[in-house]
Amino acid sequence: MTTDTTFQDQLTAVIYSVTPTEPAAEDRAWERLDSLTKPPRSLGRLEQIAARIARIQGTDHPSVDTKSILLMAGDHGVVAEGVSPFPQDVTWQMVANFSAGGAAINQIARSVGAEVEVYDVGVARDLADFPGIRHANVAHGTDNMAQGPAMTRELCAQAVLVGVEAAREAAERGVQLIGTGEMGIGNTTAAAALTAAFTGVSAETVVGAGTGLDAAGVAHKAEVVALALKANADLLTDALGTLAAVGGLEIAALAGVIIGAAEEGVAVVSDGFISGAAMLAAIKLCPLAAEYVFPSHLSVEPGHRVLLDALDLEPVFDLDMRLGEGTGAALAMGVIDAACEMMSGMATFAEAGVSGSEAE
Repeated sequence: MTTDTTFQDQLTAVIYSVTPTEPAAEDRAWERLDSLTKPPRSLGRLEQIAARIARIQGTDHPSVDTKSILLMAGDHGVVAEGVSPFPQDVTWQMVANFSAGGAAINQIARSVGAEVEVYDVGVARDLADFPGIRHANVAHGTDNMAQGPAMTRELCAQAVLVGVEAAREAAERGVQLIGTGEMGIGNTTAAAALTAAFTGVSAETVVGAGTGLDAAGVAHKAEVVALALKANADLLTDALGTLAAVGGLEIAALAGVIIGAAEEGVAVVSDGFISGAAMLAAIKLCPLAAEYVFPSHLSVEPGHRVLLDALDLEPVFDLDMRLGEGTGAALAMGVIDAACEMMSGMATFAEAGVSGSEAE
């Protein structure tokens, strides 16, 4: 990123470099799936998942053996409005926990054979001495979006490009399935504001308890989101402007992960509400990115269903989760891996010498 072009110019070039997936590969995938030793379509959505991976990878023997959770961390100026019961210091403290392997995402990722890469994109504290962290900080947190834009368009584009580069590096390492994860106190407020801005629904519709607010806290957070949307109304004119005005640095980076994965032809699994808001922003920036994304689960945060409906996407499962960190994405990786193993490893009726349906 040392050229004379702006970060916005560089992002535009990335977006235009994304190509569609291969419909013919999906057709071939369904031909194989329907020839395997089972009643046709008897594995339901597992077959749909396998066919979509086949379409992305351009093969009827898909594989996602190598997996990585790209976890982006950043702080939010809007915490000054009292939108979270936890102090901002929890962001860097949890980054330390990730680096030590003590968080939920570390355990769940390990269970499905996925690595965890943690990026400091916008943490308010200097983390230079933290081991095992990718240092990509572009600012020490965002500004307070309730009083004006969270960041400039150029800073936002820079954060998106951090995610793009992270996805590129993962692809170069041979990663076949990328998951998105995040950490940032106050980021459900940003996710709610983005969802409301992009879908046109009210703040009250998309605001939830986040890290544990009571009813009064939820009502106050909805007021803050509404205030942020009003304060930035003139800036919510396009995808980048909206992401910059009411988003977050880690959310912007996750949008970049999704766009970068699409550029590299790699499937990407979105986590919960915050990652979902990043997915929504990524698809608004780059519509073709939708062909590469799998929503992992349905968060209990009400805004998540709103954004999934807006994108006409269904999650892989619903386990009443709302932690974030990439935990849902990691779990879904196991399901996607199973789908690919099924499709690629099963014998066809002809190969196994098993009689097929008499209707065939």
